[in-house]
Amino acid sequence: MFIYSVRASTIKVCAVILLFGLIVTGLALSGKGGVVSVVSSATEVDFGGIKDKDDRIEFIKNFGIEVDADSENEAQFRMPENFDRVILGYNELQKKQGLDLSKYQNKRVTRYTYRVTNYDSDGEVYANLFVFRGKIVACDISSADPTGFVIPLTRVDRDRLK
Repeated sequence: MFIYSVRASTIKVCAVILLFGLIVTGLALSGKGGVVSVVSSATEVDFGGIKDKDDRIEFIKNFGIEVDADSENEAQFRMPENFDRVILGYNELQKKQGLDLSKYQNKRVTRYTYRVTNYDSDGEVYANLFVFRGKIVACDISSADPTGFVIPLTRVDRDRLK
């Protein structure tokens, strides 16, 4: 007969190692499919220093996206104090690129929208920047099609760029 005893601390150590392995595996698998994230521990995106139209367009170009500068559409609005499920979902998208809209609840924000000229899609694609006091607080590219897509601007699908 063979008897083996396991202490609680041994189980905890194994559980931590297993959890760490699952996290590393998940991160490695999430990088597949041609999506390149520029937000990493080595390279942080600078969301500040946005003073004018040239700064906004240059920020978008940093991700390989070309826009029609003349298509700029500007709209100011007050970020809601209480987020509904749509804004909460959009904020989850923003958190994937290191941004969080909850910091700007009840603040006046300006949205700048540009028509994207080099993204391969069936319909129109737009780049949106939400700016508060010279800092980008949210950004995305989205399809104008109601069944289209909304993805973080900092996660460009390089395979879709023309």
